[in-house]
Amino acid sequence: MVPTLFGVLLITFAVVQFVPGGPVEQYLAEAKTGAGGGGAEGGGFSYRGGQGVDPKRIEQIKVLYGFDKAAPERFWQMLGQFARFDLGKSFFQNRDVSQLIIEKLPVSISLGLWTFFISYLVAVPLGVAKAVRAGSQFDLITTLLVLIGYAIPGFVLGLVLLVVFGGQLQWFPLRGLTSSTWDEMSWGARIVDYLWHIALPVTAMVLGSFAVTAILTKNAFLEEIRKQYVVTARAKGLGERQVLYKHVFRNALIPIITGFPAAFVGAFFTGSLLIETLFSLDGLGLLSYESVIRRDYPVVMGTLFLFTLIGLVTKLISDLCYVWVDPRVRFD
Repeated sequence: MVPTLFGVLLITFAVVQFVPGGPVEQYLAEAKTGAGGGGAEGGGFSYRGGQGVDPKRIEQIKVLYGFDKAAPERFWQMLGQFARFDLGKSFFQNRDVSQLIIEKLPVSISLGLWTFFISYLVAVPLGVAKAVRAGSQFDLITTLLVLIGYAIPGFVLGLVLLVVFGGQLQWFPLRGLTSSTWDEMSWGARIVDYLWHIALPVTAMVLGSFAVTAILTKNAFLEEIRKQYVVTARAKGLGERQVLYKHVFRNALIPIITGFPAAFVGAFFTGSLLIETLFSLDGLGLLSYESVIRRDYPVVMGTLFLFTLIGLVTKLISDLCYVWVDPRVRFD
């Protein structure tokens, strides 16, 4: 985990040095509000947009953002901060990155939890049903529907849902996680209002996310159902439900658990970027996107560090779950 995390941060930091238009350029462009032109030549260190600006002022801004130091020195300083879980301070919002993440986290948690749990609650039973009825009309129809849902990008489906159900029919709100009068509502009305707002974005994220899990569950169950111990269990007179969920299910869990980290991290972070932007949900995905556009490097690197760390820890937990599910697995 440590060298992987180090490699991700090193490569991203190196790429950032060659992205045209650094924070100093962004600051000058905003301060001048169009009073000068031009763009950065690259690396955030050559600023044609700064022509006509007092060089001392530019140097002061570089010192403010830490660009007066060499890139290796800034990288090691960043690693030292991250080791203490100090994610730094945003260049443009003048706030700690950790505070920004905590502020945006509830929106991403809402999207992620609903997407993750609904996907698995639908995909696993559907995969089991498809395995039991393999080759039947039900299996063929559900496979077609699942693949169609998987083929449609989430943001395209979200746009269609937004136009049809939010614009034309006006059944659902067009933006936000709650109504403007949410604070004045009773608890029951708040829950209904929250579910009303979250319905469309969660639907857009779920329909394309459970396809892989459903097909994987089906294939895992089919492989286990054909094994000798299942024939023996049935010969002993055990019911079909008992055979499936007491004997087959645990052995078929390992391939399903393999997809947990990607599904978990994707639902919380990577998968919500376009959906949050489309439905105007102020979460971590939108924060990361705006930080990249504005070259707010502390936010970019801080969120990347956090996302990568969470992904690696989740992967470690899934590895440990292998032993819990199948005692035959030994890492030594």
